[in-house]
Amino acid sequence: MCGIIGFVGPQESDALDVLLDGLAGLEYRGYDSAGIALANSPIDVHKRQGEVSSLESALAEADLASESVGIGHTRWSTHGPPSDYNAHPHTDAEGQVAVVHNGIIENYQSLRTELSEGGIHFESDTDTEVVPHLIAQGLDQGLEPESAFRQAIERLEGSYAIAAVFEGSDTVYAARHESPLVLGIGQDGHYLASDVPAFIEYTDQVIYLEDGEFATITPDHVRITDAAGETVETTVETIEWDAEDAGKSGYDHYMLKEIHEQPNAIRECLRGRLNELTGRIELEELADLTWEGPVTLVACGTSYHAAMVGVTLLNRWGVDARAMLASEFDAASVPLTESSLVVGVTQSGETADTMRALREANRAGATTLAVTNVVGSSAARECDHVVYIRAGPEISVAATKSFASQQAALTMVAAALSGRRSRELVQSLRSIADAIQQVLDTSCAREVAQAYRDADAYFFIGRGLHYPVALEGALKLKEITYKHAEGFAAGELKHGPLALVGEQTPVFALVTGDGDRAEKTIGNIKEVEARGVPVVAVTDGQSDVERYADHVLEVPALKGIASSVAANVQLQLVAYWVAHELGRSIDKPRHLAKSVTVE
Repeated sequence: MCGIIGFVGPQESDALDVLLDGLAGLEYRGYDSAGIALANSPIDVHKRQGEVSSLESALAEADLASESVGIGHTRWSTHGPPSDYNAHPHTDAEGQVAVVHNGIIENYQSLRTELSEGGIHFESDTDTEVVPHLIAQGLDQGLEPESAFRQAIERLEGSYAIAAVFEGSDTVYAARHESPLVLGIGQDGHYLASDVPAFIEYTDQVIYLEDGEFATITPDHVRITDAAGETVETTVETIEWDAEDAGKSGYDHYMLKEIHEQPNAIRECLRGRLNELTGRIELEELADLTWEGPVTLVACGTSYHAAMVGVTLLNRWGVDARAMLASEFDAASVPLTESSLVVGVTQSGETADTMRALREANRAGATTLAVTNVVGSSAARECDHVVYIRAGPEISVAATKSFASQQAALTMVAAALSGRRSRELVQSLRSIADAIQQVLDTSCAREVAQAYRDADAYFFIGRGLHYPVALEGALKLKEITYKHAEGFAAGELKHGPLALVGEQTPVFALVTGDGDRAEKTIGNIKEVEARGVPVVAVTDGQSDVERYADHVLEVPALKGIASSVAANVQLQLVAYWVAHELGRSIDKPRHLAKSVTVE
């Protein structure tokens, strides 16, 4: 969701190339327009609705002066429809300053009214455009650029990551509040971005801005200050992956590449955390964690489904736990005390709803734990404890390997919190990577996708740990195919949803093992089969579900979490191949963003 790139280099550098590379590196976040501003005199601003390629075509026809300082942006619409005039950057009336912005300025309407009454004409529908006009007011009052920038930021309410360049200046100014910004420290210039992939090919040395901090970036200096203008001591961190890790590596889509990266992602997630001799989960990150009250997991989307897995295990192992959609979490509905533990599950570590819930928990005095993929993210920095899932960079909007790693990580967290010690559990976790690889090597998901690509709708059912996987299977399919899909606890199909099934609505049933859950799910399958509904069984062959299925997607015969993770891979592949058959934009599905940083 919305991407920022900024660059300040020596005079011989070419900011335009860096900005375009950065915008390309941010395409995965989801966007509907793109633009750049070069700090020439006057400022060169170019922006276009559509993909970065549309902007590049326009730039090829423009008469651009060489410049070593600039900012760029990919926009995901919040205020006003996708258009050239709503695209970022935005400028003041005189073209003195250009601004890019992620987030939402909540008081923009009152600011806009005030500025309009003062004679300012607005060119766009966005909340962002108030910012350059506020900065220009400061300049007209005789303030220096930095002071004018700070004065404008002080008037904003809401969430924002903002970067600005001034006419003829060699400096980029930036500020953040509840929206991520990271600086890249390079030998041939310095970088600013909403996410590391924007500049990872140039440098792996980064500084993460905290809420309320300002950055002043020149060709040879980076200065971080607080709201009062006092210098803040910062730490330069090293990113442990490179540009090649974030590439497609020969796959047609990032999603397919990331599905195939899951065995290695799981191995990384488990590395150094399992003791097969004692059956213990060894999460050093939680060694000093203490709490006494209930555990609440908060998350959104795919991460919420992973949270459901964690809660299922916690409850089984004697811990009072619940999963909540972060957007529904508030202190009134979930009373918190100093004995409470709130766990935020977020791939990016920047999800706005999840961050709001965690901040509310912090204010209430609860202990907070982040389960995230991104080192240095807001969740990682602001929570009392953090467990990294170690999935590596995930570029496709549709989450795949992060979900697998979240399931494994939350299984370990649940074991650590409950004090569970089990060699069988450790062996189950160890078996996941090989089980996924077996599914990848033998899956017939493409044939199933070809058989059902024209279905009217798709239903997914499962019990126990398979229930959140059924929800995730439906989410993945609807995300990238734009087809209707729903997931249900298998026993709930007969309580209403059965009215929707028919010959053109296949039911994907997750059935593993031969116990009570498998038998009951087979009973649910018989209910739909009797009504002429096609059935796809995801199974390990231990039950006789194949008798009632039109197609079978096989998984290895394993127990517990390993079985659910392997079954999910089959559903990921089905979603991918249905989308492929339909010619969808798999990595960048319409209307969606990778990191949702607005509530």
